[in-house]
Amino acid sequence: MSELELFLKRKEFLVCIDSDGCAMDTMDCKHFRCFGPCAVEEWKLEPWKKEVLDYWNQVNLYTMTRGANRFLALSMVLEWVHDNCGEIEGVKVFSEWAREARELSNTSVKSQYEKTGEKIFYKALCWSQAVNLSILDLPEELKKPFDGVKEGVEMLHGQADVAIVSSANREAVVEEWERFSLMDWVDLCLTQTEGSKAWCIGKMVKKGYTPSHVLMIGDAPGDERAAAQNGVLFYPILVKQEAKSWRRLVQEAFPRFLEGSYEGAYEAKLKQEFLENLS
Repeated sequence: MSELELFLKRKEFLVCIDSDGCAMDTMDCKHFRCFGPCAVEEWKLEPWKKEVLDYWNQVNLYTMTRGANRFLALSMVLEWVHDNCGEIEGVKVFSEWAREARELSNTSVKSQYEKTGEKIFYKALCWSQAVNLSILDLPEELKKPFDGVKEGVEMLHGQADVAIVSSANREAVVEEWERFSLMDWVDLCLTQTEGSKAWCIGKMVKKGYTPSHVLMIGDAPGDERAAAQNGVLFYPILVKQEAKSWRRLVQEAFPRFLEGSYEGAYEAKLKQEFLENLS
């Protein structure tokens, strides 16, 4: 049985936390040094390197698609390359798969290649594996939690079950959280292997939590959508204001969540700040 199937509700409340860009200050360096450059190398895009990397960062860091699953983001960038730089063989079939598949992971992209024989799925797998290796090779000083995360997660775990819900590679997530002893206050770790964030949250809600007692903490619009699809609450970590966001969570938002005054006007105000900050 999977970790999710074995998981049992222990407390009245559940807090789900995204990893990259939310708890871990790793999002920028992974995209600057790993995701984008590996795509340039795999698809031989060196003649358009600057343009491709700029567009990669716009998609993944600075717009409403921030935090998208790696394969979905890859499909968006490859479509742009196909339209603006040079032909990308198989991009349409890959994009259709990335938009519709329930699971977007190395395992699922490998399975799709074996099923269809489309070369782009093999290249996407090679790219993803290269990304994972390059992430593991990043200097340790670049992979650290935001200020206030360690104290915050420990505090959350005192009152709620805590689950990591990330679209990142599981090996990297676990390594980063364990290195800073954050896993000591985590009950469940769900990543791209298990399924989408919305799917994972839905499965956890069915463990017996009242939706208003479930809080998703994230830094990207996809995190907010995953929460909304399951009728649970959302707390935003604001880009470039991460430490401040974690302080507010501990001092103000989480107490409101526990007492029942989070939902409604207060959550709406935070969501508006989130959208204005990102756009």
